[in-house]
This record gives sequence, C-alpha cells and structure tokens, in this order.
Amino acid sequence: MADAGETSLSQANYSFGRPWPELNEGLSYTDTFRCADAETTTTLIEFYSENYKSSAPLPGWIHRIRNGQITVDGQVVTDPDMILREGSKLIYHRLAWQEPSAPHFLQVLYEDEDMVALNKPSGLQVLPKGLFQQRTVLAQLQWKEWKMPPSSRSKRKDVQLHPVPVHRLGRGTSGLLLCAKTKLAKVRLASYFAEGAINAGKKRDETEVGKERKISKFYRALVTGILKNDEDVVTQPIGLVHYPGVAEGLYVACSSGKPAMSKVCVLERLAQQNQSLVQVEIHSGRPHQIRIHLAYIGHPLVDDPLYGIGGQPKFDDLESSSTDVSFAYDGGYERPLQPVPGDCGYHLHAHWLVLYHPTTNKTLKITAPLPHILQTQQERCDQQVDA
Repeated sequence: MADAGETSLSQANYSFGRPWPELNEGLSYTDTFRCADAETTTTLIEFYSENYKSSAPLPGWIHRIRNGQITVDGQVVTDPDMILREGSKLIYHRLAWQEPSAPHFLQVLYEDEDMVALNKPSGLQVLPKGLFQQRTVLAQLQWKEWKMPPSSRSKRKDVQLHPVPVHRLGRGTSGLLLCAKTKLAKVRLASYFAEGAINAGKKRDETEVGKERKISKFYRALVTGILKNDEDVVTQPIGLVHYPGVAEGLYVACSSGKPAMSKVCVLERLAQQNQSLVQVEIHSGRPHQIRIHLAYIGHPLVDDPLYGIGGQPKFDDLESSSTDVSFAYDGGYERPLQPVPGDCGYHLHAHWLVLYHPTTNKTLKITAPLPHILQTQQERCDQQVDA
C-alpha cells in the first residue's frame, strides 16, 4: 500500500463498556418440521437427537424435553415420544447461564461517521459462539448509544443501529478490531479482507507482497525458540479436521485446506528465554492463521494451549471427555478436557494496520498500544523516557 498521503491516527479517544449481568438471557432455537417420507413417523426426541447431535447426547435431549424446554406450535411438550406433524413449529429454549469471565471495557482508537477502530482486550470474544453468547464485543457495541451529527443522520440512509465488526480476532488475541457504522462501509471493508484471502491463493509472481492492497494488517507475537531467518513467508494452506468439543471442526495446517499467506519478521531474539519477538503481516485471514503458521514453521506461540509444532493440536488422544450419560445441567455436552480454540494464554496482538478509508479513499494508519510483554527493549526504554 502506498505511503503517500498517509494519515496517522494512533491516539485513543475514549473507552466504554457495561459490566456483564450475572446471567445471560438464554437462547431460543426455532425449527419447522418437514417430513421427508409421508409414510414414516418422527418423534420429538428423534428429531432433536438426530439433527443436533453436537448440542447434546440422547439423554441430554430427553432431559431438556422433560424439563419443559421444548414447545411445539406454542405448547410445552414434555413427552419425548410425541409424534411430530408436518409443518409444526418447534422451539428449543436454552436456559440462561453464567458465561465465563471476560473483560468488558473497550478502547476506541479511531472513530468517524463510517467506522470505528477498537482495541480489543485478550479474553473477550468478538461474536456470539458456544458459551459466550452475551459477553462479546458485539453486545457492548449494541448496548452503547452511538450518536451521529444531525446533519449526517438525514443524509446517511445506510447508517446502522450500531457498529458491527467486519473481521474477527481470536478470543485470546488482543488489539485492533475494525467495525463498520454504515452498510456501505461494512460491504467495502469486508471486501478488503476478502480480497486478501483471494490474493493469498495466487502464485507469488502474480501478486507482489503489499502491492495495491486495500488493507495491510500487522501483528506482534511472542514465539518459542530462536528463528534463524530475519524474514520468512509462510504459505501453508489451512483446513478443518475433526476435533472433539468443536462441532464445526478444528482449523490446522492442512495440505487440502484453503490458501493462506503470512510474512514473519524477527524483531528481537531473546536467547536467555529461548523466545523470539516477531511481527507478522497477514495477507489472508484464515481462522487462527498466525497461531497455525508460526507453529507450522516450528515456533508456536509461547503458552499457546492448543497448537504445537507443525500447526497441529498438541494432544494425540482426542477422544471426547463426555459420554452418553455425562452432560451439563442443561443437557449439553460437558466441556472437553483437551484445549479448544477459544482458550487463552498466548501472546498475540493486532498491532497496526494501514487501509484505504471505505468512503474517502484516504490512507489511514491506526495503531493499538502494545502490551508490555510484546514490546522490544528499545520500545520499553522509549516508553520510560516519554513517561
């Protein structure tokens, strides 16, 4: 991306965040029953246990039905063997629960009428998933009152009720998160990220690193071991494999996966600790890409609970810790013993990015302050002088 006309916007404006309620509001999942064969009957328990095996084992679904958590056409049904009729509306009411601890304050790094850039803390999930349905960045964006200038409110027909994230950061990853305030900004920013993923699949002589990209993202990471090369470009594809406790599967280094590209630059070699401080520029945004790519080249993130050398899970024994008679209070599977992708502990920070503004096309640089552990010795000295 060209540096000409670049505007640096690294100062923080303010922070916001509402403390989390003790319990969330629970969830409701709606289905309409369609009978594949008119001559075959389907019971309520057959429908749920066969269609939603990843949510609960058979005894768990029986527990939910007898607990009055299923309605059929508006009526609570507690008989698992009830025969379903074509077109019936089924609703499963998931009970409210206390979500795991998570930070709630968000720092605003940049804001205008089209977008807002946040500094996300480690431990906070971006979008609802799994145990985290309320304690998310999205919820805090929804709860905050966002004000638009009166002159803009009438002109901007595409203004949304609240900003929405246009990309994701892992729960344990901190740093820069872009959110769109308008539908136009959402579409254009999302296209910038998608463009990077497409270019990652091209041969390196077809697309020069950094050439004509609408957005460039730079991360800071602390990895195990001492990297030999000052720079390295990793192009290992990333794909899904079966993994207990993760319904959709686990992303790993996989030859049959989707193209991905990361440029790794060594900033500091910490020989005493047998660690290296690196900057990673990603040219695609595959899930857990940096964790997987650094592990793939033999340098997993320090204290990463999941990914080991080779970009694979650390544990060979991946049998689920749950059995058909072991389930949580609401009937769902118990949390597996082995680590899952949302577990924290590693040190990875979305440090800065450069992008073309979605409406003005001006070049912006936005920076998220570094955690102390990810600063170089020189940066720490400079910080002490400034203080």
